[in-house]
Amino acid sequence: MCNDPVLIDCTDGIATITLNRSDKGNAISADMMGALEERIAEVQENGDIRVVIVAANGRIFSAGHDLEEMLANEDHAWQKAHFDRCSRLMLSIRACPKPFIARVQGAAVAAGCQLVATCDLAYAVRTAKFGINGINLGLFCSTPSVALSRAIQPKQALELALTGRLIAAPRAAEIGLINAAVAVEDLDQTVMDVARAIAEKLPNAIALGKALFYRQAELDIDAAYQDAADVMADNMEMASTREKIAAFVHKV
Repeated sequence: MCNDPVLIDCTDGIATITLNRSDKGNAISADMMGALEERIAEVQENGDIRVVIVAANGRIFSAGHDLEEMLANEDHAWQKAHFDRCSRLMLSIRACPKPFIARVQGAAVAAGCQLVATCDLAYAVRTAKFGINGINLGLFCSTPSVALSRAIQPKQALELALTGRLIAAPRAAEIGLINAAVAVEDLDQTVMDVARAIAEKLPNAIALGKALFYRQAELDIDAAYQDAADVMADNMEMASTREKIAAFVHKV
């Protein structure tokens, strides 16, 4: 298997970005973050890509940050730069106009759970575990809690951060961290069905909608509706949208 920390495959408008450090539990090292940044930039610039799947090789989706690497660097400036880079990586997923779908085949903890929470959609096998468990080692998962507290209710996120407990995929689906927990044999089909459904839609409308969805959530309701109305008006000005609506309205 290729030794690159992150792999990519692009087929029929769907890009699959795969974490490829299975021997290290797909721990997110500085090299992996750099590779992920490159892959995300690649899919963002590729006009043929409509949707992105984030997957992982091996038994574990991601064990979080590479603790050996973090322990080897005692300098505060290195640590701050490292976590700043991770934050920029997560924000790049949010800012990308293409939807990201996490395909979770195993445990996703700490920064691995952060990655799942950051993706726009997520599906997991029923046996997968989730949590932000750094507190078990005396390290509160501060940056992962940012993503988690925006994906699920604050008290649910804080319970995970304070206790370090892991939850199973069915519970993760109940609290909204993932969309669904499925049988192992159904994971690929479930993810691909959703990816293909998104890939069939107008990409400019998807891009407008994704950006608005997250932006309005940070606004008060009046401002959110104003922003949403502007976006819908912009969407209605798109020739491709008007063509589709006209075809629907005038169909025989």
